[in-house]
Amino acid sequence: MLAFLGFFTVIAMLVLIMTKKAAPVIALIAVPVITGVIASFFAPVVDGKAAFAALDMGKFITGGIGTVAATGVMFIFSILFFGVLTDAGTFKPIINGILKVIGTDPVKIALGTALLAIIVHLDGSGAVTFLICVPPLLPLYDAVGMKRTSLATVVAMSAGTMNIVPWGGPTLRAATAMDKMDVMTLFNPVIVPMIFGLATVLVFAFLIGRAEKKRIGAVSLSGVTAKAEELSPEKAALLRPSLFGVNVILIIATIAGLIVLAKWFAPQVVFMFAFVLAIVINYPDPKVQRERVDAHAKSAIMMASVLFAAGAFTGIMRSTGMITAMSEALVSIIPSSAGRFFPLITGIIAMPASLLFDPDSFYFGVLPVLGNTAAGFGVEAVNVARAAILGQMTTGFPVSPLTPSTFLLIGLSGVEFGEHQKKTIPYVFCITIVMLVVALITGAIKI
Repeated sequence: MLAFLGFFTVIAMLVLIMTKKAAPVIALIAVPVITGVIASFFAPVVDGKAAFAALDMGKFITGGIGTVAATGVMFIFSILFFGVLTDAGTFKPIINGILKVIGTDPVKIALGTALLAIIVHLDGSGAVTFLICVPPLLPLYDAVGMKRTSLATVVAMSAGTMNIVPWGGPTLRAATAMDKMDVMTLFNPVIVPMIFGLATVLVFAFLIGRAEKKRIGAVSLSGVTAKAEELSPEKAALLRPSLFGVNVILIIATIAGLIVLAKWFAPQVVFMFAFVLAIVINYPDPKVQRERVDAHAKSAIMMASVLFAAGAFTGIMRSTGMITAMSEALVSIIPSSAGRFFPLITGIIAMPASLLFDPDSFYFGVLPVLGNTAAGFGVEAVNVARAAILGQMTTGFPVSPLTPSTFLLIGLSGVEFGEHQKKTIPYVFCITIVMLVVALITGAIKI
């Protein structure tokens, strides 16, 4: 029953959001609370009493929020940081410079976005990738007339495929789950499939750019720059052209801090310091500082609320045992006769499974069972692990409601969660299938 309630919770939540029957924050809180209360009547009995009760939902929610609290703080201060720099006009010269290099061709812009996200995600951090790529590019997409959903999709595809890197979370988890296998032994054979996956990302970016170009028509460079310069007197008064160099150095230092100082300073701490420096340098007047915070507080708080709601969702799903029950049910419905095809089955379900399981639950709960079952049919468990990392929380992580960085991406892009999923899921699923086919052809995955 817990498994049924778990699947129902996820499906109901996704349907409500994607059909716009409920706001994401409502669906992420209301649905798991209702099913969690129902689940309390079917809770397993431990030492003569139920493992949890309906009144425990509050405790589960608190625990879930705790897991995303740091990301929520980072999200709020990153929005304020980039908001202040946008007010100061820091990105205008940068965007105009990009336009002069690549023009206003949506195809080139989409391809450039994909290449930038691929390069930036070499560090394996989705949050850092989204924070570096989205804020500078968003004004460009707006100026040219490209959809913000296109920006979110291209960045998601690129970061998701690059998340297979051996120092990324999914691959490290998979190697650990396979009796602490050497991570490079697991990863090396999928390098070629990954390269094909990245090539597919560029193809899809090209197609998205071409579709945008067809939709908006040809846009002249002069028209874009003129549009960017049409500012109200209030906004013009906020510009700080004399501080452009200082602000660029601050952006570079912040990005470097996220990567180089990660051992000593958490990302949220870096952004707190960066925000303070940005607003004090550009707007030393306390009255103006309050106005700038107020101007960006709405978007920051709205998306942070979704992020904390996602924490509540995850907390209930995990603490009630619904995710564990789902993993057991998923394994049980696969017939034993299909044992030798477990790598293929895993590869196909890996990306969609990102919508159901957080990475720890899948890699430490589902994957070992799948691997051991495959081994019983003479198929090495490593093949199942390689199939899993082609989709589960790699291509699937930027569309999953179970990862905080997904909400960071849509928040920075200014798009709705449901719209992002509807546009992005078909692309990332196709990328996984391409990599799976190449892996089977090259022998990286054997069945």
